[in-house]
Amino acid sequence: MERGKMAEAESLETAAEHERILREIESTDTACIGPTLRSVYDGEEHGRFMEKLETRIRNHDREIEKMCNFHYQGFVDSITELLKVRGEAQKLKNQVTDTNRKLQHEGKELVIAMEELKQCRLQQRNISATVDKLMLCLPVLEMYSKLRDQMKTKRHYPALKTLEHLEHTYLPQVSHYRFCKVMVDNIPKLREEIKDVSMSDLKDFLESIRKHSDKIGETAMKQAQQQRNLDNIVLQQPRIGSKRKSKKDAYIIFDTEIESTSPKSEQDSGILDVEDEEDDEEVPGAQDLVDFSPVYRCLHIYSVLGARETFENYYRKQRRKQARLVLQPPSNMHETLDGYRKYFNQIVGFFVVEDHILHTTQGLVNRAYIDELWEMALSKTIAALRTHSSYCSDPNLVLDLKNLIVLFADTLQVYGFPVNQLFDMLLEIRDQYSETLLKKWAGIFRNILDSDNYSPIPVTSEEMYKKVVGQFPFQDTELEKQPFPKKFPFSEFVPKVYNQIKEFIYACLKFSEDLHLSSTEVDDMIRKSTNLLLTRTLSNSLQNVIKRKNIGLTEDARHAAEEEIYTNLNQKIDQFLQLADYDWMTGDLGNKASDYLVDLIAFLRSTFAVFTHLPGKVAQTACMSACKHLATSLMQLLLEAEVRQLTLGALQQFNLDVRECEQFARSGPVPGFQEDTLQLAFIDLRQLLDLFIQWDWSTYLADYGQPNCKYLRVNPKTALTLLEKMKDTSRKNNMFAQFRKNERDKQKLIDAVAKQLRGLTSSHHP
Repeated sequence: MERGKMAEAESLETAAEHERILREIESTDTACIGPTLRSVYDGEEHGRFMEKLETRIRNHDREIEKMCNFHYQGFVDSITELLKVRGEAQKLKNQVTDTNRKLQHEGKELVIAMEELKQCRLQQRNISATVDKLMLCLPVLEMYSKLRDQMKTKRHYPALKTLEHLEHTYLPQVSHYRFCKVMVDNIPKLREEIKDVSMSDLKDFLESIRKHSDKIGETAMKQAQQQRNLDNIVLQQPRIGSKRKSKKDAYIIFDTEIESTSPKSEQDSGILDVEDEEDDEEVPGAQDLVDFSPVYRCLHIYSVLGARETFENYYRKQRRKQARLVLQPPSNMHETLDGYRKYFNQIVGFFVVEDHILHTTQGLVNRAYIDELWEMALSKTIAALRTHSSYCSDPNLVLDLKNLIVLFADTLQVYGFPVNQLFDMLLEIRDQYSETLLKKWAGIFRNILDSDNYSPIPVTSEEMYKKVVGQFPFQDTELEKQPFPKKFPFSEFVPKVYNQIKEFIYACLKFSEDLHLSSTEVDDMIRKSTNLLLTRTLSNSLQNVIKRKNIGLTEDARHAAEEEIYTNLNQKIDQFLQLADYDWMTGDLGNKASDYLVDLIAFLRSTFAVFTHLPGKVAQTACMSACKHLATSLMQLLLEAEVRQLTLGALQQFNLDVRECEQFARSGPVPGFQEDTLQLAFIDLRQLLDLFIQWDWSTYLADYGQPNCKYLRVNPKTALTLLEKMKDTSRKNNMFAQFRKNERDKQKLIDAVAKQLRGLTSSHHP
C-alpha cells in the first residue's frame, strides 16, 4: 500500500518536472535548449517525457490548424490583392525608369555645373587659407626686409632689436614653412655679421681718435687756457658782480653750442669737423669734437649678444696699445716748442676720451683702469721730459716748456687726474733752467767785462750823477760832497752787471709763476740761483778778467782784488765754523766727521775747482791761506776759555774732523803744491792731538827742546791749557772712584805732567 503511494508520489513529481521542462522549451531560445534536454536524458523517464512532448506537439498543431482555418479567407484575399498590386508595380517601375532616364538626361548639365561649383568652392577655400597663411608670413617677410635695410644703412643696434623680435615673436608663428627654417638657420650668421660690422665701426673710431687726439687735446688745453685767463680777470677785478663760472659750467655752455650747431649722425666715424676758432672766441668743448656713437652701439650690441666682457677686454687692450704709441715722444721733440705741444695734445686728447667713456658708459672702463693708464702715462711722460729737456740750452724755450707743462697739468687736473708729480718734475726743470740762465748770463757778463775800460766813471753834472745812481744804488757821503766834475770809484761794468743781476732775478721769478709755491719757497729758489750767479758765473768772469795780462788794471788794484778773495774766503770759513756744535763732555766715541765740517770741505773743494781760472800763485795762496785760517780757527775753538772741560771722547771727535781736513789737504785741491806742503798747515793740531790721544807724555817731556823731537810743534803752554781741561773732567767724573788704585795713579800722573809743563812754560817766559 505504502509502496503504491510512493510510486504514485514519484509519478507526480516526474510529471511536474516534465511539465516544467516543456514550458522551459517553449519559452527558451533554441540556442539554450541543450542543457534542458540533457537533464531529460540524464533521468530514467525520458520515454514518458517523449510521450508528453508528442502530446504537447499535437495540441499545438490543433491550435495552429484552428487559427489557419479562422484566417484563411483573409489570406486568400491578400494573395488576390498582391497579384493586382504586382501589375501596378510593374507599371510604376516602368514609369520610374522612364522618369529616371529623362531626369538623368536633363540633369547632366546640372551635374557638370555642380562639379564646377564644387571646384570653385574648393579653390575659394584654398585661396582663403593661402591668404590667411600669407597674412602670417607677411610680417615675417617685412621684418626680415626691415632687418636687411637696417644692416644696409649701418643701423646695427636697431637691426639687432629687429632680429630679436623676428626670432622670438614672428618666426615661431610660421616655423613649419621651409623659408622660415632658412631664416632661422641664417640668424646666427646675421648676428655674427652685425658683430663684425659694429666691430669694424669701432676699429674705424679707434683709428680716427688716434689720429685726432692732438686736435682733441689742443681744444681741451685751449679751454683750460681760456678758463685760466678768465680766472685772472676775475682776480684782477674782484668787484665785478657776475658770478664766476666753473670749468664744468664752461664745458656745459660749449656743449650746448656744439649740440645746436654740429648734429651727430650714426654714420660718423668718430670726429666731427670743427672750424678753427680765433684765439679770442670761445672754443667748443673737447668732448663734443668726438662722436662716441660707434662705441655705444658696439657696446650695446655686444651686451645684447652676451659678449660684453669680450668687447670690454678688446677695447681696453686696443686703448692700452694706443696709449703706448701716444706716450712715445718723437726723437726731435726737444728742438721746438711745437714738438712738446703736439706731444702734450695727444696725451690730453687720449685721457679726455677715456674720461668721457668712464662717465658715459657703465663699466666699459672703470676708475682702476684709468688710474693704471694714468700712472703709466705719468711715469713715461716725466721720463720723456727729463730726457728731452736736458738737451735744451735756450732758457726762453725752457720757460715756454714750463708754461706748457703747467697748462698740461692744469688741463688734466680739471678731469680729475693727479698731477703733483708733474709739478715736482718742474722743480727739477727749474734747476736746469737756472743752469741755462747761468750760461746765458756768463756770456752777458763776458761781453760787459770785455767792453769795459776799467776806469772810474766820470760825472760832470748832477743829472749824470743821478743817472748813474739810478742804475746802481751807490751811496757815498764823501763823494756826494765833492764838487763836479767827480768820479765814481768803479767803472761802467758795475751798474751794468747790477742791472743784469736784476734781469736774472726777474727771469727766475718768471719760472716760479703758476708752480703753486709759497713765497718762502720762491725766495729760496731765487736766493739759490742768485748765489750761483754771483759765486760761480760772475766770479769766473771776474777771475778770467783778472788772469788776462792785457787788462787795464793797476798793480795796486790787482793786489786789492787778490786780498779781497782771501778775505772773503776766510769769512766764509768763519760762517761754517759758527755752525760747530761740539759736545765737549761726551763719553761716546764717534766714527765720522762733523756735518758742518763735511759741508765746509765740500764748499772749499767746489770753490778751489773754480780757482783753476785764476793765476796759479793766486790760487795756491788762497788755498794755503784758507787751510791756515781753518787750522788756526780749530785750535782756537779747542782752547777757547768757554770750553772749561772736555773728555777724551770729545777729543776723539775733534780728531776725526782734523783728519778730514788733512785728507782735503792731501787731495791737492789746487795744483802746484809739493807733496805734503799743504798738510803742514795742520801740523800743530796733528801733533797736539796725537800727544793727548796716545798719552805719550814721556816722549814729549824727554825730547822737548831737541830739533828733531816728535812733538816739536806742541807748545808747553798749549798742552798745559788742554791738560787742565781734561784734568778737571777726570776729577769730576771720578769723585767716587778715587779710591781705586788705577784712578789714583792716573790722577797723580796728570798732576806730575802738569807740574812739568808749568816748569817748561816758566823757563821760556821768565
